Amino acid sequence: MSDLAELQQHLGHPFRDEELLRLALTHPSVAHEQNNPLPHNQRLEFLGDAVLGLVLSSEIYKKFPGADEGLLTKSRAKLVNAGSLAAHGRALGLGAHLVLSRGEENTGGRERPSALADAFEALLGAIYLDGGFDAAREFIWREFAADFSALAWPSGIENPKGE
Repeated sequence: MSDLAELQQHLGHPFRDEELLRLALTHPSVAHEQNNPLPHNQRLEFLGDAVLGLVLSSEIYKKFPGADEGLLTKSRAKLVNAGSLAAHGRALGLGAHLVLSRGEENTGGRERPSALADAFEALLGAIYLDGGFDAAREFIWREFAADFSALAWPSGIENPKGE
């Protein structure tokens, strides 16, 4: 079984287009190192961020019917931030599968929180493109179910950006 096959089994999403998964795991440093416009995961990261925001926003909206926009935003920020996204990427073992430049590899890129967070969001974008919205929503729900269950009424949530 290939590394990507094992990863897909762990993710619970068998990719029809495995190239989407490879792209989600390709760090931008590869293109920079080769000074070549090679495809990398930033576009998928953009898409994954939007899908994640929609799925979690919808669930938060339902969970806290009396909350205003500010409190809903703070709740989402508690679930979706660089630290939490990196933790999800780390828990899935994405670092071991990242395609990195030599420089990024040599400076600990596989464990860098920003690389893991970006790869996690790119993975969400890839799942969305490969399996559609329902597949992405199911994956997100599996990943965030425990965090979401622990989410209490949104008071005192720290989010300077939301403030």
